[in-house]
Parts: sequence; C-alpha cells; structure tokens
Amino acid sequence: MNMNIGKMQKMLKQAQKAQSQMQAEIEALRVTGSAGGGVVTAMVDGQKNLLELKISAEALEEPDPEMLADLVLAAVSEAQRSADEQVQEKMDSITGMLGMPGGMPGF
Repeated sequence: MNMNIGKMQKMLKQAQKAQSQMQAEIEALRVTGSAGGGVVTAMVDGQKNLLELKISAEALEEPDPEMLADLVLAAVSEAQRSADEQVQEKMDSITGMLGMPGGMPGF
C-alpha cells in the first residue's frame, strides 16, 4: 500500500511540475494573425490578450471604417484561434508525458 502512495505522490509532483512548466510556456507564447494580406496584423499571448495591433499605411489611404474594423476583428480572431491551438498542443503533450488522456479540461 505504501508503494502505491509513493507512486501517487511522485505522479502528483510530476503533474505539478508539468503544470508550472506549461503555465510559463503559455505566458511566454506570442502568436500573430493577419488579415487583408497583411494589411492588419495582431499579436496575442497564450492567454489571448491582445499585445500588439499594426495597421499598414495602405489601409488608411482610402479610409473605410467598416472594412478596417472587419480586418482588425479577423486578424485578432486568427491570432486567438492560433493561440488556442498552440496551447492545446502544449497541454496534450504534457498530459501525454504523464500518461493522462489529452484534452483534459481544467488541466
């Protein structure tokens, strides 16, 4: 019985270490998305916070507020979607190393 408790404690420590590592990687993650052939680019972090938004001068030559708003939304959405995918890949690889099924919610 003590051996099982020891194994469980070891697995818990591994899981805690993996979770800390994953959180650090997610915080450091930077992902970009673009729209309009690069007219608008957005950068988000692993938590999908918008860090940077660039609008090219080309987009301002013939101002069209609706189109510009659509491009901004598209670029931010693409960056956030990509961040979600990369975070999920990190989670799956870490849970796989621990012998847990991938895609576990809340891990």
